Amino acid sequence: MAAPGFRHQGTQNPAGGARRLLCCLLALVVTIVVIVGLVILIFWLVVHPKPIDYYVDGASVHDFNISSSDALNATFDLTLVADNHRNHKVSVYYDNFEITVWYDDNMIAFSNVDPFYQPKRNETRLDVHPLAKATPLLNSVAKDLKHDRSGGKVELEVRVRSRIRFKVGLAKTKHYTLHAYCPVVVKFSSATNFDRVYCDVDI
Repeated sequence: MAAPGFRHQGTQNPAGGARRLLCCLLALVVTIVVIVGLVILIFWLVVHPKPIDYYVDGASVHDFNISSSDALNATFDLTLVADNHRNHKVSVYYDNFEITVWYDDNMIAFSNVDPFYQPKRNETRLDVHPLAKATPLLNSVAKDLKHDRSGGKVELEVRVRSRIRFKVGLAKTKHYTLHAYCPVVVKFSSATNFDRVYCDVDI
């Protein structure tokens, strides 16, 4: 017969306690992720940034030369405009900004711009100078470029790629990638006027 007042104590299971702790941690992480996702979604739906307009306001080329080995040297002088006038509440951080010049699906020149901040309802003009320095060309591409040079103008595509963040008040979004595609006709005569070209923008 058991002694009076004696009660049997069950042994604790360490594995069960660790499992419960892990479940609590996982639940906490999931809750935080859901809350952050909802905040971002509500922010996006309320603010809903308008598209940023891009256009080219000037384009020319100098020091254009194709060597006997089909290597291109040239400097393209471009005036790009980023127009954020449609966003009354949203400003933009450009954390990197790359400009490339393409001819017949061949990249022939490259440049980049230092990170910058664009306020709401702002138009930012960027004078950029993509450089082709001994850029190797296929023989057929070199022949086409020489033909265009003799004709006085060349059809190019200016492409912009940028990592951006939107800002409203103190809140900032995650990074988005902005692409702009701008078909331009560059004339070799420096006295020729340039007609503004609007770009297709994708974010």
